[in-house]
Amino acid sequence: MKKVFSMIAVAAVATAFVSCGPSKEELAKIEQAKADSIAAVEKAKQDSIAAAQAEADKMAAEAEAKRVADSTRVADSLAAASKKGKK
Repeated sequence: MKKVFSMIAVAAVATAFVSCGPSKEELAKIEQAKADSIAAVEKAKQDSIAAAQAEADKMAAEAEAKRVADSTRVADSLAAASKKGKK
C-alpha cells in the first residue's frame, strides 16, 4: 500500500512540475526577447564602430588639410624670400 501511495505522490508531483512550467508561447516570447536583445547589442556595436570610423576619417581629413595649408604657407614663404633676394 505504501508503494502505491508513493507512486501516486510521485505522479502528482511530476504532474505539478509539468503543469506549472512555461507554455510554448511563453518559451517563444522568451526566445524572441533574447534574439531582440542580441540584435540590439549588435546594432549598438556596429553604430559605435561606424561612429569611431567617421571620427577617424574626420581627423584624417583635418590633418591632410593642415598639411596642405602648411606646405602652401612654406612654399609661399620660400617664394617670397627668393623674390626679395632677386631685387
